[in-house]
Amino acid sequence: MKEYMSYSEEVKHALVHDLPIVALETTIISHGMPYPQNREMAIEVEQIIRDHGAVPATIGFMDGKIKVGLNASELEEFATNKDVAKVSRRDIPYILSSRKIGAATVAATMIGAQLAGIQMFATGGIGGVHREGEITWDVSADLTELAQTSVAVVCAGCKSILDIGRTLEYLETAGVPVVGYQTKGFPAFYSRESGFAVQTSMESPEKAAEMLSTKWKMGLKGGAVIANPIPEADAIPYEEIEQIIVQAMHEAYQYGISGKQVTPFMLAKVKELTNGRSLEANIALVKNNAKLAAQIAVALKQNGN
Repeated sequence: MKEYMSYSEEVKHALVHDLPIVALETTIISHGMPYPQNREMAIEVEQIIRDHGAVPATIGFMDGKIKVGLNASELEEFATNKDVAKVSRRDIPYILSSRKIGAATVAATMIGAQLAGIQMFATGGIGGVHREGEITWDVSADLTELAQTSVAVVCAGCKSILDIGRTLEYLETAGVPVVGYQTKGFPAFYSRESGFAVQTSMESPEKAAEMLSTKWKMGLKGGAVIANPIPEADAIPYEEIEQIIVQAMHEAYQYGISGKQVTPFMLAKVKELTNGRSLEANIALVKNNAKLAAQIAVALKQNGN
């Protein structure tokens, strides 16, 4: 695998000295937010991780390599280049062999993180079962990755444009722990509550780290979802955002949007319909997740992971 891996100096130093590291995705930069907010968010999130005792490792694909840690010019490229591919598990061989630039989804970031020996990953929200997924079979590869790749994902639940109930059922069947951080309810991305409960709740980063350490030391492969609700001050009420999502879904059907284009279209449309409030909420929850992921990463090292 060495021929396909490339590390920033900061990440290389952290690996050599066994420091806590938190992986970050690039799809949120290239496909999830407009410029320049995407670049500013990425820089701020990396700094939050440093401020809480860990090292950030933003993961993407460039020049035939899985880049683990990006420098300033590489980050700018992901934030501004309109031809960045959206890369999940199935796309990795083509993107690497063709030497194209690709943004890592949750699934691809987990793969890159595990190959680099990184156990923690902070993102906005995981993918899941799309609404009417029982008809379209549109189910994110993020869910199958969580079942087989041993990286814990701190998120604000799954994206609220998805079918949350079916997503949780899938995770249960796949044996993926779903842990609420200081909550007994599963958050719905922009909203703190979705109406669905979590399997269990943890009150501190140390308790979450202890659970993850136990899982992996037992040889139980696969990741875990650490569901961290958006800060109350930044949340959008569930009923309000649900009406907007239904309208955005209707427009997606009208325009024939499908596959990988659904999520970027929906996020952009929701941003438009909320007059930018959804983007502000998205940035706030990513920062909140980065902080918690760094704290858990530090605690994991203290547990000998």
